[in-house]
Amino acid sequence: MLSLKDKIVFITGASAGIGEATARAFAAEGARILLCARRIERIEKLGRALESEHKSAVHAFRLDVRDQAAVDRAIAGLPAEWRAIEVLINNAGLSRGLDKLPHGLLSDWEEMIDTNVKGLLYVTRAVLPGMIERGRGHIINIGSLAGYEVYPAGNVYCATKFAVRALSKGLRLDLNGTPIRVSEVAPGMVETEFSLVRFHGDAERAGKVYQGLTPLGPDDIADAVVWCATRPLHVNVSEVVVMPTAQASTTLVHRR
Repeated sequence: MLSLKDKIVFITGASAGIGEATARAFAAEGARILLCARRIERIEKLGRALESEHKSAVHAFRLDVRDQAAVDRAIAGLPAEWRAIEVLINNAGLSRGLDKLPHGLLSDWEEMIDTNVKGLLYVTRAVLPGMIERGRGHIINIGSLAGYEVYPAGNVYCATKFAVRALSKGLRLDLNGTPIRVSEVAPGMVETEFSLVRFHGDAERAGKVYQGLTPLGPDDIADAVVWCATRPLHVNVSEVVVMPTAQASTTLVHRR
């Protein structure tokens, strides 16, 4: 098991759900935690909790990963003691809408593509040169079962997660011959703010997604991410797909 004590772990979209749980899990491993999200008050609160509970060193800053110039400024402007990023968790992502393609909202499409694909690219491009220069690093992309199987009305969201899978594979090809590792963790149904965001704040509709089954929780995915990151340096876990026991595919779910 690779120790992450005092190593810098950078988590995007860390204000809730999988991102927050992952920050807590890495803090428990003794890592130094670098957090970003659009909701600065949430990550500042999380940072204080990590400092109190785990005595972790934490640096939090507001960032919208869709803004390429802001991403470059943020990474270039990190304090010297926070620049040697060991693990990058590309977690920032979302789904908007569940509409058949002819009825999809352009604004939903653009937000998903800009966050899930372009945002991942912007952050990776800003962080990766430092990893290559230092000869050490691990990129872990949070994908989805939707990147393996398309489901009805999932069109653009699924396309963005297929892109995450393709980019993860492409990175492994491009980085072959370097010590940099690339992993993808692809969850099935996880009860977070995901459905609330997808349905534009409709809590009743979002709640029905998880009725009649026990979904995954954010901690389940955080465990998988930490497991990938703590394998010995000669081991690259390329892909991990994690589903609740009640789920067999994107569309086949057993409800009680």
